[in-house]
Amino acid sequence: MEQAAAAAIVDARGTLTGWSEGARRLTGYTAEEVVGRAVQELLAEDVPLPGLTALTGTVVLRHRDGHPLPLRLSVHPVMGADGSPQGFVVTTAPATADAVLVARAFQQAPVAMSVFDLGQRYIRANDRAGEILQVDADTLTGRYLPDTVADDESGRRLHRQLRRVAETGLPVHYESYTRAPSERREHAWTIDMWPVCCAPGEMTAVAMSAVDNSEQYWARRRLVLLNEASTVIGTTLDVPRTAGELLEVVVPGVADFASVDLLDWVLGAEEPPVLAEGDVALRRIAHRSVTEGTPEAAVQLGDVDTYSPFSPPARALREGRAVLRRVGEPDFDRWVQERNARGVGDAAYRRGAHSLVAVPLRARGTTLGVAVLVRIVNPDPYAADDAVLAEELASRAAVCVDNARRFARERGTALALQHSLLPRGLPGQAAVEVAHRYLPSGSLAGIGGDWFDVIPLSGSRVALVVGDVVGHGIRSSATMGRLRTAVRTLADVDLPPDELLTHLDDLVTHLATGEGGDEVGELGATCLYAVYDPVTRRLALAAAGHPAPAVLAPDGTARLVTMSAGPPLGVGGLPFEARELDLEEGSLIALYTDGLIGEGRERDLDHGTTELCRALETPSGSLDALCDTVLKSVLSEEPGDDVALLLARTRALGADRVGTWDVPPDPASVATARQYAVDRLADWGLDEAGFVTELVVSELVTNAIRYGGPPIQLRLIRDRSLICEVSDGSSTSPHLRRAHAYDEGGRGLLLVAQLTQRWGSRQTSEGKTIWAEQPLPD
Repeated sequence: MEQAAAAAIVDARGTLTGWSEGARRLTGYTAEEVVGRAVQELLAEDVPLPGLTALTGTVVLRHRDGHPLPLRLSVHPVMGADGSPQGFVVTTAPATADAVLVARAFQQAPVAMSVFDLGQRYIRANDRAGEILQVDADTLTGRYLPDTVADDESGRRLHRQLRRVAETGLPVHYESYTRAPSERREHAWTIDMWPVCCAPGEMTAVAMSAVDNSEQYWARRRLVLLNEASTVIGTTLDVPRTAGELLEVVVPGVADFASVDLLDWVLGAEEPPVLAEGDVALRRIAHRSVTEGTPEAAVQLGDVDTYSPFSPPARALREGRAVLRRVGEPDFDRWVQERNARGVGDAAYRRGAHSLVAVPLRARGTTLGVAVLVRIVNPDPYAADDAVLAEELASRAAVCVDNARRFARERGTALALQHSLLPRGLPGQAAVEVAHRYLPSGSLAGIGGDWFDVIPLSGSRVALVVGDVVGHGIRSSATMGRLRTAVRTLADVDLPPDELLTHLDDLVTHLATGEGGDEVGELGATCLYAVYDPVTRRLALAAAGHPAPAVLAPDGTARLVTMSAGPPLGVGGLPFEARELDLEEGSLIALYTDGLIGEGRERDLDHGTTELCRALETPSGSLDALCDTVLKSVLSEEPGDDVALLLARTRALGADRVGTWDVPPDPASVATARQYAVDRLADWGLDEAGFVTELVVSELVTNAIRYGGPPIQLRLIRDRSLICEVSDGSSTSPHLRRAHAYDEGGRGLLLVAQLTQRWGSRQTSEGKTIWAEQPLPD
């Protein structure tokens, strides 16, 4: 359709009183924006009012987006009753016959054509552009380009290129492959954009044409979409194998000899470097020939070769497109001669190679390497369609190579993160002897969130922890690190296993419902927490959706601990049940994750735990050796999930290392308690620690008598440190405070804290225990 006429009404004072739809489309202003304004406000230059009332003339308006808009106008006066002009009707000057013909040719062209202002808003679009966008072309006027195209890479690129022309004034030509809204299949578009200037150097608009080359594109596509290419390339996440699969497709169908060379960083963990000028070093990763043994290759697999800047592989890398060369072309002949002079010339060119296509392996905007296809036996030289075919095949292979590279890198990153979050050296303590193993998943899913820990507690006790975050990858590893830190923090409070899991469950629930909580809430997690006391030889444990541990008795029989697994972390609503059992000295506790006992394999969990118990009963010289025996016996293949195994052999602190005395609730008993402590230290040969121990015992026993309740008990433990514990029947926890100058009390715990390495309190079933540790004398 032809552009609607633009008209405006101006009164005798130069104020706009009327504004047509055509004027809105032409200038971008709506009637509401201009009616009532002085006409001079719309002009790009100062023109006196008499000049505006001339019958015809050319003026420059300021478009709504700011660019100048030259127009030839016709002015028609509106006479009043006295014959004087009361106002004017201003219209665009009538178009000439040639102008009408040009407008109709634009509107009816079979090529999609559009004109945009410098703000990327439609000034005019022809009928074909409207058909492609499935709208009336007239309705596009004034609309912003991104609002009319799909929000995908093709649409965003179209906008980027249009903005680039508007900003630089340089024309753009490129190919775009996308789908029209009315079509199901892909279209190939040749898009040109160029500046429109009203005067030299004065750009006022940007024009664009889009030519549909779909038929030619689909003709080439039929060659590309070979069944072999879609099924062979990318069957594994292995870089050399993927390169070999590409060559299996092109040889012998497309090439007689082909090779794939990659930049060295692709096979490592570094970031892609900027491709520098000069020679390019590439590593041969795969080659293939129609002749058995690949006699054409002078570069062996794994070797690095250097390519001159003018060589087809180097040009393909730098230009990011396929480079086609034939015998007789200067660059091709020069390159072959240069390689022969260096003694690395491929025998393919001595055997009659007459043309080649070097195509870059590019994926996600990153150049990985180059594939070279050579024809020797096939007499037809490569043509442009062959280059397109090679680019498509190389593009498929490049994505697969990049996937394999990214997988290897992410796996390495996740594994490094996993190992950094797991304990590197388990702390020394007297309660248990430990050994552990961690095996990452061998599946494509990546590293999981399995973890374990050994945490020393007060009173020579030790906490054994094992957990599993469902899922794989860096997210799971990061979540595992958060949970492990949370468990260590809660363990420092010295909570019983069931209470600790309750607090951990609350934390996971909070994370799942708070900001960023999907890291834990969507993944899910399980945990087993156990506490072993070497004095009482008692093991207390609770589980949150985790498999029960196995215990190997000193007589060589293994069994699973009967316990309630409880719900996984984050489920909430159900309590966790604690289980306690007495262990003989020398018992072995095996904690593990479900990846060990058969998750993802055909056998069930009961069968896996039976194999675990049988493996634990196998005689072994050390715990480390037993770890290896368990893994070899229970895991018959590469694990499909992460595996964490923690073995702990229990020890016991006998009467010769523990001293216990029941303290009567009488202040006079404080002196007796001090003497008992001094005598016990003398028996242990620790007389040097007597002074500090007397003070600690005096303060703790006094506090228990004064503020606690019976029964009161004093216990001394000689372990890697000297531990003093005072228990009483009150659950009130002590608080450290600084006494004022004239206070009679309040300095006891402060004194204990200053004299010992660390101190604390823990709740017991009968009340509480206050403890303090001090180092043993050298």
